[in-house]
Amino acid sequence: MATQEEQYHELAYYTLAHPDPAFIHQHIVDAHAAQMADADTRPIKLVFALAGLYLAVERGFTGRQVQQAHMQLAKQGKSWPTMPLPEARGTITVAEVLSATPGEARDAMIHAWCADVWAAYTDVQPQVRDLVKRLIDV
Repeated sequence: MATQEEQYHELAYYTLAHPDPAFIHQHIVDAHAAQMADADTRPIKLVFALAGLYLAVERGFTGRQVQQAHMQLAKQGKSWPTMPLPEARGTITVAEVLSATPGEARDAMIHAWCADVWAAYTDVQPQVRDLVKRLIDV
């Protein structure tokens, strides 16, 4: 049985090889970062992941658009707030995403995973929305 990390790498291979120019890979990077965050996760990593999930789930951004938003955030060169971690960070796992048939079904599962992880961060969603609106041109 593959470890969680090996499963994530398998999914990353799938998304990096994906022919769609929308760059779905960015979505798995953000979902995984937010779902696996712990007390040692640097604030910048979690803030960027949550900003990416917000933009993808609520604003319908493609992975490429999220990547561009991340570049705008990076130019801010500021210290990032520490976000409290919810006890549960979503119910969909990388293994479940991988179990979906490659193609439309797996891509839909990636989007469901993003929505699931974003929903787990309900308490910080207003803060993330405000941060994104203040710091980048969306």
